[in-house]
Amino acid sequence: MTDSFIKDPAALLDYSWDWSAWLAEVADTISSATVTVPSGLTAVGAPTVGDTMVTQRVSGGTAGGAYTLVCQIITDGGLIDERSIYLTVTER
Repeated sequence: MTDSFIKDPAALLDYSWDWSAWLAEVADTISSATVTVPSGLTAVGAPTVGDTMVTQRVSGGTAGGAYTLVCQIITDGGLIDERSIYLTVTER
């Protein structure tokens, strides 16, 4: 399943990555996370790391623009993985 969302240029929204299924498969937990936000968007604060979720607050974007947010986690067991969220910015 592709995680795609529509965002208004003026919106300030949270975007989350749900790692629960994968973490259950590998029997591990999130140790740390980084979120890469492309030029044109702004990461507001650091990502919030929960037991199985990572959330990043994002603002900005240009109407008509398409952006990819990338979340990379490192687990307590030393595994590294990443997932992407795709944003299309549209006036709403």
